[in-house]
Amino acid sequence: MKNKALVFHEITPLTDGDCLYVIARKKQGFDFPVHTHAEFELNYIEGASGARRLVGDSIEEIQDYELILVGNEELEHGWSDGSLKPGADIFEITVQFSGSLIGSELMVKNQFHSVREMFEKARNGISFSLPAILKVKPLLQSLTSETQGFYAVTTFMNLLYELSKDDGMRTLASQTFSQTEQYSRSRRIRQVCSYIDAHYSSSIYLRELAELANMSEAAFSRFFRQQTGKSITDYIIETRIGKAARELVDTDKNVSEICYSAGFNNLTNFNRLFKKRRGCTPKEFRDSYRKKQVLV
Repeated sequence: MKNKALVFHEITPLTDGDCLYVIARKKQGFDFPVHTHAEFELNYIEGASGARRLVGDSIEEIQDYELILVGNEELEHGWSDGSLKPGADIFEITVQFSGSLIGSELMVKNQFHSVREMFEKARNGISFSLPAILKVKPLLQSLTSETQGFYAVTTFMNLLYELSKDDGMRTLASQTFSQTEQYSRSRRIRQVCSYIDAHYSSSIYLRELAELANMSEAAFSRFFRQQTGKSITDYIIETRIGKAARELVDTDKNVSEICYSAGFNNLTNFNRLFKKRRGCTPKEFRDSYRKKQVLV
């Protein structure tokens, strides 16, 4: 049974005639539900150390400075108080902008190559490093007070370019959970990843994958790690965990059913691996989506 109604779909204030919408606010906690929206969103949070951030199947405790870019209409995200200290003095800046900006002719020019790559990663959500956050903080603050729309857009473009050069940016949600395609310049890797995605619920053997890539098992294992940064075993486990997390959100199946449908043959092992890779048990992960919150 589908469970999508648990996730709130936000209708943002951004109009068709605007490039971006900016809002700054002070608050003491988080009470907006896990949600999705059509627009891209850049969210800066200061002073909320201990709060929990959820982006897809990534759940993490945040630090004093937080900057996230989400660029996927189907990618659930939100923040909750977590271990936030009572009476926290939180400052938040949210910038929402249309995906049409990404598809503009300007963005295909060579000068925007790094920004395009960043937007591709944003389909899984991006967390930026502290040095990058501190570097763009003045640009974010100037956006909140800029009264001239043209200058706001040029400032925002500068901000995007500076962020795109952040070597410490991290993608958050797994590709399996966010249902985005594996990007690789290698045709062999794309073919193998597609095979794993189609057969994750069954036993998958190294021999099969090596034959698919027309390589020996040893050569293929080295090649796969070089191309993806993961061993083939880790990639298969990560795919299965992502599929399980998606079912935990989208269905009412019990954890045992989801364990076996995702390709695991042992519930204890599934719970252990899920907690190791997601920082919480499958039940706790589902509860993070189902927690009742008040809309404001």
